[in-house]
Amino acid sequence: MLDTKKISIEEYNYALPDERIARFPLEKRDESKLLLYENGSISHTVFKNIADYLPEKSLMVFNNTKVIQARILFQKETGAFIEVFCLEPHTPSDYVLAFQTTGHCVWKCFIGNAKRWKSDVISKHVTIGTKDVELSARRISEEEGTAFLVEFTWNDPTVTYSEILENGGQLPIPPYLHRETCERDKETYQTVYSKIKGSVAAPTAGLHFTEAVFESLRKRNIDCEEVTLHVGAGTFKPVKSDTIGEHEMHTEFICVRRSVIERLIANDCLAVAVGTTSVRTLESLYYIGVLLADRNWTKDRELKVLQWMPYETTSDITAVEAMKNILGYLDATGQDTIKADTQIIIVPSYKFKVVKSIVTNFHQPKSTLLLLISAYVGDDWKRIYKYALENDFRFLSYGDSSLLKVD
Repeated sequence: MLDTKKISIEEYNYALPDERIARFPLEKRDESKLLLYENGSISHTVFKNIADYLPEKSLMVFNNTKVIQARILFQKETGAFIEVFCLEPHTPSDYVLAFQTTGHCVWKCFIGNAKRWKSDVISKHVTIGTKDVELSARRISEEEGTAFLVEFTWNDPTVTYSEILENGGQLPIPPYLHRETCERDKETYQTVYSKIKGSVAAPTAGLHFTEAVFESLRKRNIDCEEVTLHVGAGTFKPVKSDTIGEHEMHTEFICVRRSVIERLIANDCLAVAVGTTSVRTLESLYYIGVLLADRNWTKDRELKVLQWMPYETTSDITAVEAMKNILGYLDATGQDTIKADTQIIIVPSYKFKVVKSIVTNFHQPKSTLLLLISAYVGDDWKRIYKYALENDFRFLSYGDSSLLKVD
């Protein structure tokens, strides 16, 4: 555990030329490049061929979260612009209820130009169909780090907060794209299977999938299941500390249906994870099962996987047993989905419990996502990224992808 926390972030740095960052997606999602890595061997193909490189009857797991238009721009009477970036709901804290609320809600937010916004209420007009709605925001308190609690109110009780965001917010494309959001991003920065609103960043490995790709998967009898992890703003944030032990991992909400747990058990808990968010969800499920194995567990306790739990917890239960514990919990509580928070950090020395293969894009230097990849492929991440740079792969959210397989 001590050695894990002492991992130097500088060891996961690499030179990423600015011109290799994909500013816009390709016209056809599945025409992107796909790097193939299997037990040290590296080659590449086109993404639309991915089914050819997966064993028949594989189980692929996708994150079906949907990116919300989380950036709201206000202009004060002084002319100063204030950007409010909605991170996660606070009151109500349930995502579904938060989007359905009318008239009033509270969110945890980042605030751009916060020094110009003290205690006064700021407002803007939002046009929703034929309605002109006045949206007001008031800072309540400062949270840990750089976030604030912000109270939103609006003067039309027939309008939901979901409608407020859809009509008054902007899609939060990654800042490293160094451009404004354009109309096309509303479609291209969502996966074709996105369903559940709540993310402030896309699960970008899924951006390459098309209906044609799904058809090719079906022809090989490859099953597709969905989980939900609402991606937080911290996901793509480079680690600024010298060692990983000094980095506090962000917390994200996950939701997984009973049928998915049952399908994992039927597949001996071996899955192809589409994206690092699916990896974090699947691996978190194992540790939720470990928590539920505690005989002193009570139904009212918080289900949360803490950052260092995988490295501090000794458990000999199998992944299948962990999933069965979750089913038992769902039976006992009369629920059909498991809902929890996860702060899990996956870094070198981590032992994967559920994930067999990973589909993922190419990540920023010195990021927790790159450490996750290194946890899976070891030092070969350097060879993989060198190959991608030498073969004109496009990097980051709108870039190309990889299929990583380790026996």
